This record gives sequence, C-alpha cells and structure tokens, in this order.
Amino acid sequence: MMHVPKSLRNWFLVHFVLDFAFGIPLILVPEKLLSIFDFTSVETFTARLVGAALIGIGGASLWVHKGNKEQFLSMLELKLLWSGTALVAILISYSAGSPALASLLFFSIFLIFFFVWLYYYKKLK
Repeated sequence: MMHVPKSLRNWFLVHFVLDFAFGIPLILVPEKLLSIFDFTSVETFTARLVGAALIGIGGASLWVHKGNKEQFLSMLELKLLWSGTALVAILISYSAGSPALASLLFFSIFLIFFFVWLYYYKKLK
C-alpha cells in the first residue's frame, strides 16, 4: 500500500489556511473583502454561502491531512470537482462582466490547485 506523500499533506494544510483566510471574511464582511477585488456589487447571501463552502472544504482538509490513502483519494475527488467547476463558473462570470483582475486571479488560483490535486490523485490511484 502506497503511503501519502508529506508534500500532499502539506498542500492540504496550505489549502486549509487559504480557505479559512478567504472563507471567514466572506461570511463576516463579504462587501469589504470583495471590494478589494474590484467588485462593485456584492450579493451577500451567495458570498456567505461560498465562504461556508470554503470553511467546509478547508476544515475537511485539516481533518484529513493526517489520514490514510483512501481518505486522501476521497478528498482529492471532492477538490477536483470543486476546483474544476469553479474554473467553469469563473469563466462564465468573467464573460458576464466580472472584474477582469479578480477573474484572472481566482482563475489562476483554482487552476493551480486543480493541477496539484490532479497530480496527486493520479499518483495515489
């Protein structure tokens, strides 16, 4: 049975930190956080739901980071679905007028994570 690489465990911790760093402000002060990224109009209900999703996925990353191969494979499947659909959603939002800089920034972040998760998923599978 293959062990879980330490580098993947570290990526899960990084993902936890980033998810909480964005998720908590999205729940508590969505207008303030999103104004930093040039969003002039913020729908707080949806922003807070995204924040909750980030907290959920980030929290699960923290719980699993010391887990076994099967737990990591399950979380990697979730992370691939999340980051993959986020990429599509960002492209749709950009084409509908979302701020270009924010779209590029978030697209880049999700793209990097998508390929990190894909690399480790294939490695563990």
